[in-house]
Amino acid sequence: MREIVLDTETTGLDPEKGDRIVEIGCVELENHQPTGKTYHVYINPMRSISQEVVQVHGLTEEFLSDKPVFEEIADEFLAFVGVNTPLVIHNAAFDIKFLNAELKACHRPILQNPIVDTLLIARQKFPGAKNNLDVLCERFHVDASRRTVHGALLDSELLADVYFELITKRELDFTENEKVVKNQTLKKDIKFVSRETFPVREWLISESEEKAHQEFLTKIKGALWDVN
Repeated sequence: MREIVLDTETTGLDPEKGDRIVEIGCVELENHQPTGKTYHVYINPMRSISQEVVQVHGLTEEFLSDKPVFEEIADEFLAFVGVNTPLVIHNAAFDIKFLNAELKACHRPILQNPIVDTLLIARQKFPGAKNNLDVLCERFHVDASRRTVHGALLDSELLADVYFELITKRELDFTENEKVVKNQTLKKDIKFVSRETFPVREWLISESEEKAHQEFLTKIKGALWDVN
């Protein structure tokens, strides 16, 4: 199964107030494992960026000034993610809102892909705990030492590792000789039939077995139970 882990960086928090995307990073997965294929682009937002936001992702107006505008990369982006490919995103509502605003503005079809929101999965697994990407990396021992600032491609690579941990640390339920894996991401149970097992047998040893055991113990010198 093909999936795309996706992240964006922006000029702010709200596209309805004129904020724009400045970076997109995607990592392709096949059966939840990275294939090595990625999509990464910096985008000229054609607007100013506050210093407060620059401190978050490190992308300045000067650096982005010669980069393509979103309309120039829209078709290649849509081609990479595909139509029905599930998108794995942390706090998906934020990224999808920005991406669809950009797509609408340049008269491209909006994203209607299935969405896997890793933030929601993490909140279900760890209710009441912090579940941002840094915390999840630490929790699952994912090396995030390169993450000195937010970066769309790097964050997608880290999220791919976190996502694998989230969906493989499944809850197990045992019913007779069947193991049911409750996979919250796929919204269905995956059933495996275990090897045949037998009930525990309990029986008393015979007199001859007891005698043979005692004879064997007498041959062991210096045993802890030898108090004579």
